[in-house]
Amino acid sequence: MVALRPEEMSAVANRLRRAQGQIGGVLRMIEEGRDCTDIVTQLAAVNHALDKAGFAIVASGLKQCLTEPDGADSMDTKAMEKLFLSLA
Repeated sequence: MVALRPEEMSAVANRLRRAQGQIGGVLRMIEEGRDCTDIVTQLAAVNHALDKAGFAIVASGLKQCLTEPDGADSMDTKAMEKLFLSLA
């Protein structure tokens, strides 16, 4: 598989930090007994942020495979398919 370049993952790391903060907010909402609708809305936002981070990671790895010499030849199609499906 492809080792991701840290310099290309800074936006993903920022997105995950925001999601981490959102999760903390959801926990506080639960502890405070907030409305179910508000909690579920925030959970959906966290889920969306995590999905976007996952897709960005897979897309970056795919881009590396396609742009590096012999990258496409070394790409395990089944493994890439499994990664995409794990986000579905």
